[in-house]
Amino acid sequence: MSTSEVLRPTTIDELVALVGRELGPTRWHTLTQAEIDGFADLTGDHQWIHVDPDRAAAGPFGTTIGHGLFTLSLGPAFMEELMAFDGFAHSLNYGYNKVRFPHPRPVGSKVRMRATITDVTPTGDGAAQITTTQYFEAEGIDKPICVAESIGRFTEHGAPGA
Repeated sequence: MSTSEVLRPTTIDELVALVGRELGPTRWHTLTQAEIDGFADLTGDHQWIHVDPDRAAAGPFGTTIGHGLFTLSLGPAFMEELMAFDGFAHSLNYGYNKVRFPHPRPVGSKVRMRATITDVTPTGDGAAQITTTQYFEAEGIDKPICVAESIGRFTEHGAPGA
């Protein structure tokens, strides 16, 4: 799937048909020090490896690195590049089964995401729980920088509570 194609499912059955399909990749996003600093301010996580370029230059990665949770927080926006959710009454982030950060994300690196819908479980009330495995990759880095199993809840138009 190219970055210009956005899927537009409107039913649970259409979501079920997507199980096993890889979506993406998204467009690249370049990590800036200003974004890292802003994330640190929002979360209160001002560890030097993230916000002190001088100290980080002498550290294990030779530069500052983005917070793993900052990378993870890009998941919803990246998913909207891959699949539009406007065909449903609503969709909600339900949580994560597993999240790993196998490689640090250096400042200045470009990241993008691929996703695979790994499970769709109808709940019987016009809604379904969708599990998507998200792979965040950085340009020039062989390992993923984040792998996460995201869970969402989708409700069809006309379903109870929609």
